[in-house]
Amino acid sequence: MTACKPSVTVNTSVTSGSTKFTQYLAIGNSLTAGFADNSLYVTGQLNSYPQRLFEQFQLVPGSTGARGSFIQPLLDGNNGYPTAKMVLGMTYSLCDSADSSLGPISYPNFVMDPLDAVPYVSNVNNGQINNIGVPGIRVVDYPVEGYATPRLNPYAARFYHNTAGTPMDELSYRVNNLHPTFFTMWLGANDVLGYALAGGQGNGTGNALPLVLNLYNSSDISPTAVFQTNYDSAVNLAISTGSDGALINIPDITSLPFFTTIPADGLQIARQSLADSLKAFWSAGGWNKVFQLGLNYFVITDHNGNVRQAIPGELILLTCPMDSIKCRGWGSYVPIPSQYVLTTDEIQNIEAAIKAFNAIIYNNTHIHHLAYVDMNSFMSQVASGFTYNGINYSTQFVTGGAFSLDGIHLTPRGYALVANKILQTINATYKSTLPNLDVNKYDGIQFP
Repeated sequence: MTACKPSVTVNTSVTSGSTKFTQYLAIGNSLTAGFADNSLYVTGQLNSYPQRLFEQFQLVPGSTGARGSFIQPLLDGNNGYPTAKMVLGMTYSLCDSADSSLGPISYPNFVMDPLDAVPYVSNVNNGQINNIGVPGIRVVDYPVEGYATPRLNPYAARFYHNTAGTPMDELSYRVNNLHPTFFTMWLGANDVLGYALAGGQGNGTGNALPLVLNLYNSSDISPTAVFQTNYDSAVNLAISTGSDGALINIPDITSLPFFTTIPADGLQIARQSLADSLKAFWSAGGWNKVFQLGLNYFVITDHNGNVRQAIPGELILLTCPMDSIKCRGWGSYVPIPSQYVLTTDEIQNIEAAIKAFNAIIYNNTHIHHLAYVDMNSFMSQVASGFTYNGINYSTQFVTGGAFSLDGIHLTPRGYALVANKILQTINATYKSTLPNLDVNKYDGIQFP
């Protein structure tokens, strides 16, 4: 009923330890860029984890702390680029107008800000850019010439200094322009994510062949050997000015809300007559399927074309249209198509690739004496749920606090959580004393 009021203040001096944060370069993909709610927009960029890290680096006094500006290729608008961001709004069932709920919808009456279509050019220090995170980029894309074109990647096309070059050329240019003393690199998730988002419809063996030259199918898991060659080269470029840094590994993708929100056993049967009707329907086709009162596993089509019920551990993607489940019998009388399902063997492909890629990332930290940020383990903690300063966080869709409305990328609070994990690893590796962020002061999902 009562408690003591805290009266002790502990002041720890902020130091850089054995490294320098004078010039900071952030290398990565959509998570580095501040992508959120299925789009890129300026508020998301301003709440990226590199922005939060830079603010903490600035707290270091003297010549080893970050000084000047942290330059990101900022958009002008908040509606989304190049497509609309998601917001919370009312959604209505196509077969029952009275069935409504609050859920993600595209930004109403979306119009892209005209200035967002104009290529970004920095006017600081001969074109300085500190955050070169590119949504969608894979490690295997780094040798692709002409990658920064609207056809291949409109995000890269906005700020790459040479759109005809390769991402490796761009990294070299930025490193030699900025001469970073510290960098972070969070690459590799997209080398697996495309396969997962496609419901395992691509090549998941880790031995996919390119479509042409160095360009690989976006729905294939990247070949392990090519991943290693390109990742090693990117790290060597990043440290070429004598920089220290932190390499961030790949989370368990299948634990993200995009893959866990719709349960595989989400077929709710409230009447015995419906269970009997479904059993009779499938028995007439020669299939023996089990239906009972309560929760049942959805009927799916797997990647081999087999019609069956899902089994424990299999995943239904968030893109599976709920109106088709509610109104068209998907999952009950009509099997859910395979592109909306990850089966056990497809999940094993994803897990094997993440393990192999993370081993490559770890080996680079060992060889070059860099910090290894185990984001895979940290995201597992988030999936289990934890409390930060009295606020609960989890991977629960919409209400979990950490993930934005696309179920993959983070909220400002989520990016602050990630920044704290990176800060803690930097402190442990370089004996610095960078303070944690107050995560709860940043926004989560915005409710209407």
